[in-house]
This record gives sequence, structure tokens and C-alpha cells, in this order.
Amino acid sequence: MAIERRPLRDQIKAEVLARSRRGDFPAGHNINEARLAAELGVSRTPLREALIALEIEGLIESSPGKGFRFAPVTPREYEELSPVVAALEALALESSGAAYLERTAPRLLELAEEFAASEATQAEVEQRDDEWHELLLGGCPNERLMDLITTVKASLRRYVHLKLGDETQVSRSADEHRLIAQRLIAGDLSGAVLALKANWTSGTDQVLTRIDSAWPNAGGGRGGLEIIVEGGRHAEPAAGQSRDGVRSLREEHRTGGPGGARSGGA
Repeated sequence: MAIERRPLRDQIKAEVLARSRRGDFPAGHNINEARLAAELGVSRTPLREALIALEIEGLIESSPGKGFRFAPVTPREYEELSPVVAALEALALESSGAAYLERTAPRLLELAEEFAASEATQAEVEQRDDEWHELLLGGCPNERLMDLITTVKASLRRYVHLKLGDETQVSRSADEHRLIAQRLIAGDLSGAVLALKANWTSGTDQVLTRIDSAWPNAGGGRGGLEIIVEGGRHAEPAAGQSRDGVRSLREEHRTGGPGGARSGGA
């Protein structure tokens, strides 16, 4: 991760999210906060700030004396989040400029075709899906709306691998992306909005089944990644784990760069 001129706590937050999404932090994986801070090369103050920010967004839970843990996956959360994201993205699409949509639609169709024809890893599939939606909504001028979408989608990311977990779902997603682009090319914005909403809500039953299958007790609350504030067990870095983000954070910490630990991580 390249050094950016933004608060260190935001960089730490992004790094923790990236690792979680890569599967570096499986459910039930305990981490010592002091160890994590040392690994990132930052002080514990900005690390705590990052964890608190993640808690505000609903990705992490905390309890007195036990520290932080990633919130459990539950069928109810997925059922609640999917239509919210669908509605927010639909609003963003409706708010986008006509010229931008006309100019971007052909590229969206090309990407959807490539998405359907190529073979990719789970991580690549999820990344392409993110990039496609970012391009789709790139013409929305409402920054508050886009920030809200980013925040809500962060909670939904934990379920993406369940939705795009097999060839059938990937093929369905590609078809849905293709339909959205085709509607935009035809100048049918309302049709594209309906197709976009369907893209977010389709496959819900299969995702819920996978949640119940993988985590039988998910409905009653299930422990995720637990980050112990003081003491406790810690986890060794996952095999093959990228250190780019760690090196970048450590370098900024040493040099006292923008938002670095020397300024309190603010």
C-alpha cells in the first residue's frame, strides 16, 4: 500500500479491512493489539482509533475486558443490508449525469463480457465486481451519498464471497451486469435502475443457506475475529501475506509523515 496523505488511522483501517477480506483473519482468530501495532510499525493510539472507526461502521464489536472482535455474520444482517445497498446505489445511478452514463455504458458492457468469459480467483472476482460498480456510479455528484454507500457496503463485504462463491453465481452476476449496461446503452435509465436493484438482491436464498451451512449458530450470534486489547493469544501472519501495507505504514511512522504516529495518529 503506497503512502498517502491521509490520517494514519485511516490507512490502518484500510489495511485491516484488506487483510480481513483476503482471509488473513479467519473467524475466531485472536490478535494481540500490541503485536498488531508492532507488526504495522505504528503506535497503539492510531490502531485503537482505527478499530473504533470500524466498530462505528458495524464491522467490529467490543465488550468490556475482552477488547474488539469482528462482528458475526448473520442471516438477518445480510437480509437487511442487501436492499439498503440496492436502494442507495439505485439513487446514485439516478443522480448520475446522462452524458457520463452514455459515455461509460459501452465500457461497462465490455467489462461484463470479460467478467463472464474469464477465469479468475475469488479475490479477483470480488475486485472486478467492486471496480465495475465504482465505474457505474462514477458520475454521481453527491459525495455524501457515495460516502454512505462505501460505509454500508463495507459491512456487506463479509458476505460477498458467499454470493460469488461458485460458477453459477458468477455467471448470474455477469448476466446482471450485462443487462444493466445494455439498458444504459438503450437510454433506459429506469430499466437500468431496476436491473441494478435485482443485482444486489438476487441469490439471497442461496447466501442465507450458505450462512446456515457454514455457521449453524449464526442466527444466534457467532464470534468473529477477536482483537484482544491487553494480553491474550495472538496470531502469526498468514502464509504468503502481503507486507506492502505494513512496510508503508512503518515507513510513515518512522519519518513522521502526514498523519503519522508522531502527531498522535490524528
